[in-house]
Order: sequence, then structure tokens, then C-alpha cells
Amino acid sequence: MHQILHLQQNTISYLNEGIGDVVILLHGFGEDKDIWFQQINYLKSKYQIITPDLPGTGNSTLIDGENISIDDYAVWLFDFLKHIIQPKRKVVLLGHSMGGYITLAFAKKYSETLVAFGLIHSSAFADSKEKKETRKRAIETIEEYGAFAFIRNTIPNLFSKQFKEKHSSAIEALIEKGKSFTVATLIQYYQIIMNRNDSTEILKNVEVPVLFVMGEEDIAVPIQDVLQQCHLPKKSYVHILENVGHMGMIEATEKMNNIIDNFIIDSSIL
Repeated sequence: MHQILHLQQNTISYLNEGIGDVVILLHGFGEDKDIWFQQINYLKSKYQIITPDLPGTGNSTLIDGENISIDDYAVWLFDFLKHIIQPKRKVVLLGHSMGGYITLAFAKKYSETLVAFGLIHSSAFADSKEKKETRKRAIETIEEYGAFAFIRNTIPNLFSKQFKEKHSSAIEALIEKGKSFTVATLIQYYQIIMNRNDSTEILKNVEVPVLFVMGEEDIAVPIQDVLQQCHLPKKSYVHILENVGHMGMIEATEKMNNIIDNFIIDSSIL
């Protein structure tokens, strides 16, 4: 069920479906909560699935202020969850891409609230110098040509060649949703991404299970980077999706559904 939470001066739009163990799904850059549509439909008969629109997406208010960081987004998520779930209720937190960066920041600050967490096409590495320069140029492009023009040009690159050839309509539908984004939102997203710190120490110190899902053809978060991180947690679940880019939730729906379901089951047993 789609809902709105008014929290002080902010508005948060979110979806809350099902009952059972609580699973939080965080979307990435240029997406909204609906990116998890297939996973929600599959999992909601077993679990309570909560998927918020991150600040600046959908009807969620962008975080106001200067020098907003990834930690501010973790605090935002914690404050949101305090109003949605019962006190001291632990959750499974899964983040796609930028959502994974927020997941890591959340795990550092609020580890006691987690049963397990997962990085879906995401990484604990900080941006390299070259990557930061690329993001700075992207910000200049967004400022010059607008948010939708940027999304229209970048979204197709997130999919595998095979998927682009066979499912162009699905990609067009995702691009169309990009019309709702503002320049301010996309710039803030890129700023928190490129200014985040390396999070590998979080993976080394975490006591809960960690899920890694990577795409064989992912150019946004290369598989080589993620494979260097999988051994860091005490207990890792590692899955490589063949012929998949950065969008396994759409490109390999059935596999992703089963991976997440099995991870939740195993985590609840531990």
C-alpha cells in the first residue's frame, strides 16, 4: 500500500506491504521505489516489505542544507523506520547501487537494528579520483541540459546488450519515469556518492550476514571491484548474474527474487 509520512518539515512516500520479518528495499540513482515492483510482489506474501522513495524522489522531500552527506541519508532512513516499525524490531536492509551506499552508512551507525544487509549491484569502495572527475562532469551536464536529458542518456547503459536488444520497451518505461527528477535532486545524489568514504572496514567488522549480487556485464559497478570485497564479512552470500548489467531486479527478475528470498530465510535462521 502506497503511503505518505509527514515527518517534521519533510514528506516521505513509501510502500508497505505484507507481514512477517521486516525487509527494507532501497532504490538507486535515477530510480524510485517501483524499481523493486517484481520483488515486492514476490516477497510480500512472506515478509513485511517497506520501500521508501529516497529524499528528492517521488513525493519524498529532498534533504535541505549544504554539504549533505551519505550519513545524513542514513539518519533520514533511521528516523523514517522509527515511525514505521515497532521499537527494537530488527530488519533486513537491501540497497541497489546508491541505495547500497546508504545501506553501508546505515550499517555503520545502526548495526544493532540489522538482522542482515545486502549490496545489490553496489560497492563498499569509495570513488577513485577518476570516478569523481566523471561525476563532476556529469553534474555539469545535468546543470546545462537538465535532469531528464541526463537520465535519458544514461539509463540504457545500465543494461546488458542482450536485454537492450530484447526489452527496449522496459527501458523506455524506466526512462519515462525519469521526468519526475529535478536538477537539485540528481546533483545532491551525485555529491553524496562521490564524497562518501571507503566502507570496507564496515564489511570487515560487521557481525551479520551480507549479500552481494553483481552483474556480469555491469559497467557502473564492475564485477571485479565487488569480488574484491566478498571475502571481507564473516559470512557472505555471493551471486553473479550472467548476461546482466546493473539492473538485475529487471533483467533477471526470477533469479533476483529467489536470491533475496533465500538470503532472508538463511539470515532468520542464524
